[in-house]
Amino acid sequence: MQKQLRAAVFLSIVLGLWGGLAMDQGRILLISAHRGASGLAPENTLATFQEALQQGADYLEIDVRTTRDSQLVILHDGTLDRTTMATGKVSDRTWEEIKSVSAGKGWNHFTQHIPTLEEVCQLVAHWNTAHRSKAKLYVDCKAVEPRALVTILSKYHLQKDAVYYGSDAFLSRLKQEDSALQVMPGFPKNGNWQEKAERLQPYAFDIPAEVITPELIATLHQHHIRTFVDLLDQKDTIAWYRKAVACGVDCIQTDHVTELRQALTQMP
Repeated sequence: MQKQLRAAVFLSIVLGLWGGLAMDQGRILLISAHRGASGLAPENTLATFQEALQQGADYLEIDVRTTRDSQLVILHDGTLDRTTMATGKVSDRTWEEIKSVSAGKGWNHFTQHIPTLEEVCQLVAHWNTAHRSKAKLYVDCKAVEPRALVTILSKYHLQKDAVYYGSDAFLSRLKQEDSALQVMPGFPKNGNWQEKAERLQPYAFDIPAEVITPELIATLHQHHIRTFVDLLDQKDTIAWYRKAVACGVDCIQTDHVTELRQALTQMP
């Protein structure tokens, strides 16, 4: 009996290590465009998402919010003040009130409007019909109901390949809509990822750059959990790119897709 138990434990360890090794061997480092190509066009607009697609981004990171009349729109902040020519809370305005508002505040040559989630889905779906490499959505669920979100993504067959970032409570509700959806919670500050993994069954963890190590990434891969890391602002540099690659992360989020892609081609 003890021999059988030891054999079973040994087999489970071997299978876990093999699964992690297979993931690493087949891994291709992916790139997520943070709010689009926001250095070249206003963030979270159709112009910036089109630019990011042309740069070869694997994921478009979008921030989804809901207007007073339940229209799903793409805007990072809870208010219109920073990025548009209007003011006030998004949730206090109807789509009719904000659909013609310029979302290119601070950009002299862009008069882009706030896009709807449906418009972004149309853009990605159209791009995918003409390109072998398919773009996916990295959905930051700021203020949205799970069913409304999934309904629109499903209409364009984008829901299965998308990754969904949000609070644990929201991701739990999202999984109730479709258990196969690829949720990505934040990596827990206390490091106790096992409890969260068991509870949410995540596709990936969003891990702070300061926390990543080769050992941590390898352990998560052994449990078939992918790893996404934000390298933004002062961390959007070659030195941090190298660290992320050396640690074995699966996806880097950046404001500079072209620069990151070029840096990757020069790494051994």
